[in-house]
Amino acid sequence: MKAKAWKTLLALAVLAAAAWQGAAADSRGTAAPRPQGAKVSGKTNTIEKIHKTDEEWKKILTPEQYKVLRKKGTEPAFTGKYHANHEKGVYVCAACGLPLFSSDTKFDSGTGWPSFWKPIDETHVETETDRSFFMSRTEVLCARCGGHLGHVFHDGPPPTGLRYCMNSVSLEFKKAE
Repeated sequence: MKAKAWKTLLALAVLAAAAWQGAAADSRGTAAPRPQGAKVSGKTNTIEKIHKTDEEWKKILTPEQYKVLRKKGTEPAFTGKYHANHEKGVYVCAACGLPLFSSDTKFDSGTGWPSFWKPIDETHVETETDRSFFMSRTEVLCARCGGHLGHVFHDGPPPTGLRYCMNSVSLEFKKAE
């Protein structure tokens, strides 16, 4: 079998395993946190939303970014530029620049996608139930632009036990100085 076919097969196996874990979490009534509209010091999330048309997004995003961020696609496992990045810095939304994750919370999940155990600020991400592909998962979105980032699962390391499994193409890395 050719290398590309093996990678595709591996990616499908990882997605199936993640789906199974997500479905198991949902059946236990332990869905991932849903910080949408989260309260901060008695106030609701004050992140100003960005609204653009599909044509505007197509002008500023690469075709791959558009497919993932705006159409909820997924890059193949082990192909993204950040799954093996070990530099110190901050990961921001590739569409709007909102800081999302710190390298301090990044860990190697073995899935082929960059994984984090918590966002920089829980109000910077929103979640929704994703029922695509005959399963139920918790989708993670940028709180500012609504871009699809990936999914969150309950199989991460302490202290949160969460795995924010993100698409590299949805992120830009800002190296620490």
